[in-house]
Amino acid sequence: MNLDLKGKSAVVCGSTQGIGKASAIELALLGAGITLVARNEEALKSTVSQLSTASGQQHGYIVADFSKPDELKTKVEAFASKNTVHILVNNTGGPPAGDALLAETDDFTKAFSSHLLCNHILVKAFAPGMKAAGYGRIINIISTSVKIPIRGLGVSNTVRGAVANWSKTLSVELAPFGITVNNVLPGASMTARLESIIKARAEKTGKTYDEAKKEMAAEVPAGRISEPNEIANAVAFLATPAASYINGINVPVDGGRTGSL
Repeated sequence: MNLDLKGKSAVVCGSTQGIGKASAIELALLGAGITLVARNEEALKSTVSQLSTASGQQHGYIVADFSKPDELKTKVEAFASKNTVHILVNNTGGPPAGDALLAETDDFTKAFSSHLLCNHILVKAFAPGMKAAGYGRIINIISTSVKIPIRGLGVSNTVRGAVANWSKTLSVELAPFGITVNNVLPGASMTARLESIIKARAEKTGKTYDEAKKEMAAEVPAGRISEPNEIANAVAFLATPAASYINGINVPVDGGRTGSL
């Protein structure tokens, strides 16, 4: 099985914490050169210092805020004009929790922009280089809500579904060029995002944080909440040559929690 990413370049978004950071670490361990994308430069520098260089690769970063898509577009287009990117990991922090009916229209607009529109900006910038190289892996980290909407995440459920359908459409368009497009769907994974969801659930139900966390873990057949690196392992595999014929799919990494095939 060919899991070698030496000579490959990867751009990983939302990569200073959680699943994004774990994905960058795993891709670097397989030999890829990593460019991190996030808004906190100090955190970016710290993360770069933690990435493996055992294959002689170099790493860097782009400071970008996904709430400012025009600025993101300028920066990634400038980067793409000088660099070929073989692997793109789209990853953005989820919208605030809450019922769909309680959300304002602006909540949907902001989420659509920071998720789908920014993802599209990145793909538009890097796809030409992938086509020229005959190798491309676009991996979108979304949510199991793509399969079954999650209670209390109205805006997120809506926008995540849009991203999944956009991704499937791209997978058909880009496959002839040796580019695959797939979605990784994390279940409960111990990230800052999940902590905020647990806190919101605890406040809503009158339970303690630990009680709400224990209830959430009990919903998973595996009986526990995952660590970010367990999601990152799936991301890294989909980026490799071994995954060349896997295209246009949603991959739940959730310990068996999602109640659908």
